[in-house]
Amino acid sequence: MSTDSNLISKVWNFAHVLRDDGVGYGDYLEQITYLLFLKMADEMTKPPYFKKFTLPSIKLKDDEPAELCNWESLSKKRGADLETFYTQLLRTLGNEKGILGQIFIKSQNKVQDPAKLLKIIDMIGQTQWLMVDTDTKGDIYEGLLERNAQDTKSGAGQYFTPRALIKAMVECIDPKPHKTIHDPACGTGGFFLGAYDYITEHYTLDKEQKTFLKNKTFSGNEIVASTRRLCLMNMFLHNIGEIDGESFISPNDALIADEGIRVDYVLANPPFGKKSSMTITNEEGEQEKQDLSYNRQDFWATTSNKQLNFLQHIRTLLKVNGQAAVVLPDNVLFEGGAGETVRKELLKTTDLHTILRLPTGIFYAHGVKANVLFFENKPAAREAWTKAVWVYDYRTNIHHTLKKNPLRYEDLKPFIDCYHPENRHDRVETWSEETTAFTSPEGRWRRFTYADILARDKTNLDITWLKDKSLADLDSLPEPDELAQEIIENIEAGLESFKTILSVVGE
Repeated sequence: MSTDSNLISKVWNFAHVLRDDGVGYGDYLEQITYLLFLKMADEMTKPPYFKKFTLPSIKLKDDEPAELCNWESLSKKRGADLETFYTQLLRTLGNEKGILGQIFIKSQNKVQDPAKLLKIIDMIGQTQWLMVDTDTKGDIYEGLLERNAQDTKSGAGQYFTPRALIKAMVECIDPKPHKTIHDPACGTGGFFLGAYDYITEHYTLDKEQKTFLKNKTFSGNEIVASTRRLCLMNMFLHNIGEIDGESFISPNDALIADEGIRVDYVLANPPFGKKSSMTITNEEGEQEKQDLSYNRQDFWATTSNKQLNFLQHIRTLLKVNGQAAVVLPDNVLFEGGAGETVRKELLKTTDLHTILRLPTGIFYAHGVKANVLFFENKPAAREAWTKAVWVYDYRTNIHHTLKKNPLRYEDLKPFIDCYHPENRHDRVETWSEETTAFTSPEGRWRRFTYADILARDKTNLDITWLKDKSLADLDSLPEPDELAQEIIENIEAGLESFKTILSVVGE
């Protein structure tokens, strides 16, 4: 077994030991984050790096000298002194500026047994982490993030987008070096890492491009402190950002205001949920709950629908000819009122060229029916920029589950081929009147003109044309567990819809 494999096994095995003691993956992940950051900062102060950091000091006792909040001081402590020093260290570093402060903000010691805390410190202390391959460090951390997402009690699944989907979306967008990439709800940073890997694998970067990629390419928002911490550490372990640099992840709610940021690409999976707790209003819209409302003059419609607001915000973020790939729930495609207004304006002001209909069973939040919208921002014009919307139906007759049949990159490869990232204007439909719509990708790729879309009730973009094979052929029903899961997801999706309706009626 390789050294890297041994390291991964060691980190995982300790996660299981602590889990038996009631320390969940999320808490373990946070402690690993704090300690890894301290250890790597310590390694950077030594040869061949010789980097200098200004760290605060703390005193455990009045009659003892103050000690720096660093790895060297922490690793010497034992017993009750270790627990006390670690707790104070976390609180102190949380008040610092930049990435350091964002990593440690609101941090707490969740490993109450000093002996087990010492074992984690010893485990991390035995490895020179700066010498470990970036991919290995990333794999360890990404693995912990995914396990944490699978833990339904943690609620972390809402921040985790399937990596196969991220890879496919990035490949379609085809981000170039020396361009800016933004995610207004970045979670643990999956889209940033997907874009980083794509750029480094597809381009030979010069020194200036490498520096830009490391320090200036990525920006985003994440309002949950614990998730923002995981994102920053995840990126740092993948060689993005400086250990003593400024944080490129804002703690502000992205929807509050247009902060003037304009970027080349937006890759995002905004949080699924009910209405926003605040209503966003444009200049002409009526303001409900005025003390909690925001005035967004750049928005087309007033709505409490969080996803519609994110869609409007993302359009604002894009430079002219900037590109977006955004995961959004079905209601964005068919909802009337503000939804219809947003869809019409999106079709006019951007080239909404592609919609990927996603199957159920791929997200950790159950009952989610979602799509990926691909669009390109355009300058003001009299005529609508969208000439045609290409729809790929990867939902009808598709059955995925998180464990037995998870979504893989290979599953989305036919869509990528149809998308034709090399030149979108060379696309060819796979659907025709004669198509037997039961096979993939045959029949799943279809073009609808702008006139076709406008002719639909409420400019409805929730388009489906394939026959459900299970209804046509009873012998081809999916496995019982797949069928049961699909039924559960449909019921949960229905319940979410009813909750949304009730919340609106109750306003």
